[in-house]
Amino acid sequence: MARRRRYVVPEAARGMQAFKANVMKQEGYNVNPERPDDVKYEVAKELGIPLRQGDNGDLSTESAGHIGGKIGGSMVRELVRMAQDRLSKQ
Repeated sequence: MARRRRYVVPEAARGMQAFKANVMKQEGYNVNPERPDDVKYEVAKELGIPLRQGDNGDLSTESAGHIGGKIGGSMVRELVRMAQDRLSKQ
């Protein structure tokens, strides 16, 4: 059963999806800005992980972590870079 995490500020969801699309595009992935979550299938394919739409109950937590880590790690690196840039300008 898929869990859907919710943002504390619901209005932030659209901005975070746009941020994800921009970051993954910078990483070289083909991202549809209307469906940035679909980039996980491209990441999984690159990593050799058999992710498919629908039920992935046979997917190990380690494999799922590799996919999410690649995406989330890229987003965190970009957030850190943005913070460093902002701090250096103060």
